Amino acid sequence: MADLSDDLFDDLDAVVGAALDALAAVRDTDWDVPAPGLTWTCWEVVEHVADDLFAYAGQVALRTPQTETYVPFGYDSREGGPHLTITAEPERGNAGLLQVLEACGGFLSAVGRRAAPGMRGWHPYGVSDPGGFAAMGTVEVLVHVHDVADPLGVHWRPDEAVVARALDRLFPDVPRDAAAAWPTLLWATGRGDLPGERRRDTWRWDSSVR
Repeated sequence: MADLSDDLFDDLDAVVGAALDALAAVRDTDWDVPAPGLTWTCWEVVEHVADDLFAYAGQVALRTPQTETYVPFGYDSREGGPHLTITAEPERGNAGLLQVLEACGGFLSAVGRRAAPGMRGWHPYGVSDPGGFAAMGTVEVLVHVHDVADPLGVHWRPDEAVVARALDRLFPDVPRDAAAAWPTLLWATGRGDLPGERRRDTWRWDSSVR
């Protein structure tokens, strides 16, 4: 019988694939434009997502679990940009950045699927298991592609079932309507409104194992 976390890794693979397809359609446009609501450019947002996927893979790749802090990969940042361990070579353009995103998504999926279900890794929002890190990666892709969709002209409407499973894993206390998982995730991450609920100025998921 397959572990229940298999669905979360399948969702991660699907979301990364969908993001690659959506962004590839606009890879010949200028990504060095501001992402609304953030201090980063669209290029930096996509690079940040790749870096998160890589970092999450690192948390569940150890023989001895690290549950006190992040694995100490070194990082750097351009002025005003995100802190990054993984960067893409600018001269390779948007197509090269998409390869980096695809590779990092593959790292998390492959390492997480191989990890024992009892493996644990540190995250400031809760020590998590491999499936939890897959769900975190899924949410990173979902919301950050949303962040760049308007300025890049990307159509981005994720699969409601995928979004619902991410909500179930990481946002167990938010209001739930199975028909409106995507608007709920946008509200839960401070990116949208939800009827009857105050817009969130701050937010965090719960990645702890339940």
